[in-house]
Amino acid sequence: MKMISWNVNGLRACVTKGFKDFFNSIDADIFSIQETKLQEGQIDFAQEGYFAYWNYAEKKGYSGVAVFTKKEPISVFYGMGIDEHDHEGRLITLEFEDFYHITAYVPNSQDKLARIDYRMKWEDDILDYMKKLEEKKPVILCGDLNVAHNEIDLKNPKTNRKNAGFSDEERGKFTKLINSGFTDTFRYFYPDKEGIYSWWSYRANARKNNAGWRIDYFIVSESLNDRLVDAKIYTEIMGSDHCPVELEIK
Repeated sequence: MKMISWNVNGLRACVTKGFKDFFNSIDADIFSIQETKLQEGQIDFAQEGYFAYWNYAEKKGYSGVAVFTKKEPISVFYGMGIDEHDHEGRLITLEFEDFYHITAYVPNSQDKLARIDYRMKWEDDILDYMKKLEEKKPVILCGDLNVAHNEIDLKNPKTNRKNAGFSDEERGKFTKLINSGFTDTFRYFYPDKEGIYSWWSYRANARKNNAGWRIDYFIVSESLNDRLVDAKIYTEIMGSDHCPVELEIK
């Protein structure tokens, strides 16, 4: 089973930059996107052979996630059932026979960590949410998690130490997630691989110079580790400031 996650940073723009070509060629069983930046009815994007689920932010042109799946899920949940978090279109959970699949666009802590307190609350709440789901069946979390976990996960760790996405607080919450029984699938296969990133700033020729961050993930319950086949990051795929990431699982 092949799963893809991609922060498209505006689906309407990404569709003009090759999104459909990649979608069709990769032939994923489940394809998740973040930062759709649109409202219902603003795009006509229906892929034959897929069930589609959208969660829109109340604020126009902001956030938003969607999932396209070949197999119809048993059930679908939007948000995590906490009003504080459920107005920005950041979460969709699909229940399948063997696992829950969560697509997430995690809140950015913003410049000078202006939103760090809210981000910490989100981290605690989504971990609780995942652990509750895990009582029933394993969990797969994918999306833009807006954190580079370790120094190996970004080009310039020293100069970004206190910046959003690489603060001690955010990295600590990611460590807590992993220590709670979850696996970072890319590092499971490639623990020492350097220079592989999933996001590059539009500024200062960052992508050309590969001055990037790995902030897009597939995280799975440890009980799924023996079913993992491979994890990939498609650094060559353009169309957004992020690139797609993949998980292949038996």
